[in-house]
Amino acid sequence: MSDYQQFVAGIKRKTGIDLALYKEAQMKRRLTSLYEKKGFKNFTDFLQAVERDRNLMNEFLDRMTINVSEFYRNGKRWEVLENKIFPRLLQNSRRLKIWSAACSTGEEPYSLVMVLSKHLPLSQIQVVATDLDENAIAKAKRGVYPERSLAEVPNDIKAKYFDKDGEFYCVKEEIKRCVTFKKHNLLNDTYDSNHDLIVCRNVMIYFTEEAKDQIYQNFSKALKPGGVLFVGSTEQIFSPARYNFEVEDTFFYRKI
Repeated sequence: MSDYQQFVAGIKRKTGIDLALYKEAQMKRRLTSLYEKKGFKNFTDFLQAVERDRNLMNEFLDRMTINVSEFYRNGKRWEVLENKIFPRLLQNSRRLKIWSAACSTGEEPYSLVMVLSKHLPLSQIQVVATDLDENAIAKAKRGVYPERSLAEVPNDIKAKYFDKDGEFYCVKEEIKRCVTFKKHNLLNDTYDSNHDLIVCRNVMIYFTEEAKDQIYQNFSKALKPGGVLFVGSTEQIFSPARYNFEVEDTFFYRKI
């Protein structure tokens, strides 16, 4: 067994996270750069240190989960959500059940609330947002972002829902109240059901084909018939019918 395989086994034992379900070359490259930066020579030494040091464990989780996000990422897709997807979903119910899965530092669920606020009062909007990384969830709850994270936010939304504080933008409390953040592992934990919309973007690229298949099956079961899965711009599903999906628009899949 290589030192990386021993590391994978040790992390699974310690945290329940199965690194074997992530693409090995990508994950090894990312984690090797982290342990070298920290002065370790191999995965064996790094594992011993991670097991002892909570801060190092958090840093490992940060590196593993790649928290790169921004508001309204790929803006044209958010226009489709606003003008096509939400109006159809709202024909059936004014109380939508929405899940932002692997939400990173919160830009995505807050964007969902802001877009849906064009159709509903904030008092009727609730989004559940989950991530594996507790550090990312803590940042998301704070809701403070650098200007570059807001590059694609329309000016009227920026003025309405953010307070500027020096170089940073703070999400207003009325938006924060619409989002509930929780820890969740897409590969291990159970999925809630009857969702109208699940958003999971720019995460699947890190998983093996086997892991992706498992997650898409679970997403399909977690959606109502007619519910929608919204994926990232590099994550087209090539056999949507396998998961009881049909294409509603580019990167939007409706459960049949």
